[in-house]
Amino acid sequence: MLRSVLGSLYGKVSRVPLGLQLCRYSVAIPTPNPKPDVHFNQLFINNEWHDAVSKKTFPTINPSTAEVICHIAEGDKADVDKAVKAAREAFRLGSPWRRMDASQRGVLINRLADLIERDRAILATLETLDNGKPYAISYAVDLDLVLKCLRYYAGWADKCHGKTIPIDGDYFTYTRHEPVGVCGQIIPWNFPLLMLAWKFGPALATGNVIVMKVAEQTPLSALHVASLVKEAGFPPGVVNIITGMGPTAGSAISSHMDVDKVAFTGSTEVGRLIQQAAGKSNLKKVTLELGGKSPIIIFSDADLDWAVEQAHFALFFNQGQCCCAGSRTYVQEDIYNEFVERSIQRAKNRIVGNPFDFKTEQGPQVDEEQFNKILGYIKSGKKEGAKLLYGGNPAADRGYFIQPTVFGDVTDNMTIAREEIFGPVMQILKFKSIEEVIDRANNSMYGLAAAVFTKDIDKAHTFSQSVRAGTVWINCYDVFGAQAPFGGYKASGIGRELGEYGLEAYTEVKNVTIKIPQKNS
Repeated sequence: MLRSVLGSLYGKVSRVPLGLQLCRYSVAIPTPNPKPDVHFNQLFINNEWHDAVSKKTFPTINPSTAEVICHIAEGDKADVDKAVKAAREAFRLGSPWRRMDASQRGVLINRLADLIERDRAILATLETLDNGKPYAISYAVDLDLVLKCLRYYAGWADKCHGKTIPIDGDYFTYTRHEPVGVCGQIIPWNFPLLMLAWKFGPALATGNVIVMKVAEQTPLSALHVASLVKEAGFPPGVVNIITGMGPTAGSAISSHMDVDKVAFTGSTEVGRLIQQAAGKSNLKKVTLELGGKSPIIIFSDADLDWAVEQAHFALFFNQGQCCCAGSRTYVQEDIYNEFVERSIQRAKNRIVGNPFDFKTEQGPQVDEEQFNKILGYIKSGKKEGAKLLYGGNPAADRGYFIQPTVFGDVTDNMTIAREEIFGPVMQILKFKSIEEVIDRANNSMYGLAAAVFTKDIDKAHTFSQSVRAGTVWINCYDVFGAQAPFGGYKASGIGRELGEYGLEAYTEVKNVTIKIPQKNS
């Protein structure tokens, strides 16, 4: 079934003119070529493909059409147990992985990146087919960031080292940075390949082993990467990929007594459950990258054309399905009306449609649940008194498309200004002074990201130092580099991903102290 669907798409993609200019990306996008040896209806454990113990499967849906693409193995606790056992064996002292030179781990990660680049077109196709994001974005943006992330961490593999410490007395003291062990990793559906890379990179560079549960909505691209893990030459058991549901497979990972760490990206609600499960089991280490309601502050002295475009991008990119989406747009009162009018026009010009058409800016939401949830928030906004300025309805007769939606006259107490919508719904709020807007920006349970647009460097620094958020962008938005850390304050998470900071959660620091013998004079 999957191959027939993919086969029908290859011709369509090949008829699209090549080339894309998006933000700072400029690449030629080729026609995909199918790779036949991926077992999309099985689990990847110990470098082998396995049926789920229960033999159960579930459908993965094309959100553009609401049709079934194929059926996926539904792994649960029994399968997680198998995967953890394989990972634990791969991590034992004396195993090929533990004996491997650190530099060789880097070679394997780079080799995996090379294979992903070789199969870039098919991976982008799978991502778009399963997730709904425009193919041009999948290929030129997501895959570019995937490759940069893996290659960045490949370079770290032989550079994670400790220190010598001059403690008092006749002792020699040094530290070792050792791998944590079996790392459970649970990734979301909004950036399936990129979140896989964010988790793989630091874990493998530091010598850990992985049991990953991929999102049930978007399993296809991760299963293809599983085949590349084996092709790259990783020893059996180092990487294991489970497809299944959160309450069963995800819960089994977070509560497993032989998992040493769990890393999760997703909703704050589920993050709380994972932290509770970790505490009730073996007190495993936990890192969480959770939700957000990130403020964007537009001062009256900002470059208005640029601010309008960046605020639009900050909210609508990836169909609004970003944890760090700029979903509270605060505009200073003397430019508010003009900003609103320009934002409405930009939303009207946004192209929504077939994600395999290179002109498309916005594809469908990932599934029917998200589709209905977003429409519910739009209904809430209208009911609570926000002014619907544009959009607010489904954008197609089939599939999960929603019109780009803009609300004005939004106040801080409204549901759409407090809760994470995770969809293409822009809320524009008015403010007077910098002191006021800082207080309002910080009045949220979240603290993932924020941005400020101004030509006044004093305002920019005052805001960036006052806002409680893990990332602050000044006169830009959604600028990511594998070298820079990402994570949140408050209910937006625990720990950091990317950069050197991202390595910290995957190592244990061991202190070794040696008595220095003293010779008799």
